[in-house]
Amino acid sequence: MSVVVRFAPSPTGKIHVGNVRTALQNYLFAKGQGGHFLLRIDDTDTERSTKEYEAGIEKDLAWLGMQWDSKENQSDRFARYDAAAEALKAAGLLYPAYETGEELDRQRKLRRAQGLPPVYDRSALKLTDADREKLEAEGRKPHWRFKLSQETVEWEDQVRGHQTIDTASLSDPVLIRADGTYLYTLPSVVDDIELKVTHVIRGEDHVTNSAAQAEIFRALGAEVPHYAHTPLLVGADGSKLSKRLGTLAVSELREEGIEAMAINSLLAKLGTSDPAEPRMTMDALIKEFSFEKIGRAPARFDPAELRHINARILHETSYAEVKDRLEALGVTGGEPLWNAVRANVETLNDMKTWQDIIDGPVTPEIEDAGFAEEAAKLLPGTLDDSSWGDWTNAVKEATGRKGRDLFMPLRKALLGQAQGPEMGPVLALIGREKAAARLKGQKV
Repeated sequence: MSVVVRFAPSPTGKIHVGNVRTALQNYLFAKGQGGHFLLRIDDTDTERSTKEYEAGIEKDLAWLGMQWDSKENQSDRFARYDAAAEALKAAGLLYPAYETGEELDRQRKLRRAQGLPPVYDRSALKLTDADREKLEAEGRKPHWRFKLSQETVEWEDQVRGHQTIDTASLSDPVLIRADGTYLYTLPSVVDDIELKVTHVIRGEDHVTNSAAQAEIFRALGAEVPHYAHTPLLVGADGSKLSKRLGTLAVSELREEGIEAMAINSLLAKLGTSDPAEPRMTMDALIKEFSFEKIGRAPARFDPAELRHINARILHETSYAEVKDRLEALGVTGGEPLWNAVRANVETLNDMKTWQDIIDGPVTPEIEDAGFAEEAAKLLPGTLDDSSWGDWTNAVKEATGRKGRDLFMPLRKALLGQAQGPEMGPVLALIGREKAAARLKGQKV
């Protein structure tokens, strides 16, 4: 069997880390099996879907390294959905219902009060032709429900194991709204059949929906694909991410300077038995992916962990790989600056901060003016990467200071702060003239 998977975003907004994790699981599985990764744009909601968001989704996936093998737009396939709907109607499996939202809400409350599950009571199936004509004469338009078998649906889930759902416990799902537009359910099944999708990999919030869709697959004469339902992402504290997803859009993370492989590395490992370690290539993640590694507990997403992995990736990245991006950021210090400070950056954007510190102006922190002045007198005539060691040894001999009492005042005077990269390369980049001025308290 040739594996075919699909990532199916709606172009009604930007994709965020939750979407990316689903896309990544599909992509890694497909590529590990030598399979096909389909990008399906779910744009049946023509009012909210935009080409701008669609282009944004494509840009984000390409930037992350998930190049699709083919692409389909649901908005091009309405005729296929219409044909499937007519087939289900002819089979007596898609029936018109006329209840308003308020009536359905009252019905659910009544059933709860009677100790019954709050599912649709199928009263529309009892309507006669005359009843329907009367309702439509009143101006009501039907929505269309799929008639579930009210039997048990079972499957072997690639993540959750054996699953059993009694469809008698479910409401017959609405497939077509009263205005004639399709909900997600039917178009998704039709596409999966016609595009030969073999594995549906998505969040566990779709488990119940999968049971209903399995019956629609069979009603349309097709085999049910393999299902894999993965735990959802939650915040680091276990809370829902839904309210924060707007700030976790891929485009926003990219603008913050987060690397594509940092996002991929973290999201590929969250909720699995593998540690969340940085990976430099997609190939490494493909080789390591397995459904068997995915646990059942919610996967906790921590932005701080993402930044930590991002920093580790940058620390292993060569200057040649970031040269163009650094220049676009206005960082002109070249490879010497990169090699000097990359171990102290979390994102590429931090490089501009370090360039500004080295180029100045910087307000020196002078704790002991006499000590700083003595150190300035001992600066070597020319500076290179080895000058820091030679200079501090000379200052130690002249002043008797050592350890933190020696190094920290010099760092604060030269950088205006206590933390930073190794001082040998940095001192050489600052240069003798500027270093001497800062040791004398001058803002340069």
